Amino acid sequence: MASVLIPVLYVLIVFGSLLVFSYFYRRRNARKVYEPYFPPHHERDVYFSLMQMTDPPAPETLLKAALVRRAMTDVTRIIRLREDKPALQNLLQKGSIGDDLWNSLLAAEKEMEAEILEVAAEANAYVEGWGSVIFQTATEMMHNEKMRTLIEQIPSIRAEAERKYGKSALPKLSVESAPPAPSNPQPAAAPSTPSTSARPETPSSAKSTNGLAPPSARVDAGNISDSDRSVSTPSSPRSPSKSSSSKKSKKRK
Repeated sequence: MASVLIPVLYVLIVFGSLLVFSYFYRRRNARKVYEPYFPPHHERDVYFSLMQMTDPPAPETLLKAALVRRAMTDVTRIIRLREDKPALQNLLQKGSIGDDLWNSLLAAEKEMEAEILEVAAEANAYVEGWGSVIFQTATEMMHNEKMRTLIEQIPSIRAEAERKYGKSALPKLSVESAPPAPSNPQPAAAPSTPSTSARPETPSSAKSTNGLAPPSARVDAGNISDSDRSVSTPSSPRSPSKSSSSKKSKKRK
């Protein structure tokens, strides 16, 4: 009987001591303040300072710009947390780092979750539905700033490489410029169309001989349209044979 009670009592003492140790350890860790994983959020402080301005109040455009800048900093920190967490977890399992750094990362994750919800609520307060796209806009602006910074650093990087390796070792970059566009481009020539305003040439058969055209035709010649000219036919002069025969008939009478 005594041989059975001794192992049972030993197990109870061991598990009881572990439970007591874990209880006090958790209470100690709960009251312990860990070193922050990220530096102070300067953009968030600037946004709160602008919100508290009352004389005069900050314009809405300035508040929106400050909120976008705050979201850009949040995106940067979220990306860093996603990259650092797997590596720190492996190092913690191997015993290379202590629990303080891991707990600091977990506290930073909880803080970022609350920060994301707060930024989305602030964005929806300005424009309805803006909270769902503000982080996407902040990500695009962050990539744009990185690209612009890299382009601005190209001359200094090239100068450093020339100083280190020599100018002849670097490839020469030649950019062909496009031909300049003409200042006053000439419009394309329109296809030639027959002129309708040109007056048709009068055929030789339609011309009056010896000035014997009727007086009405001479007076209204300027008022006749081109279509009337092409349709109407000129009056032919009277035949001389008819005039001579009429004279002979008058003499006989």
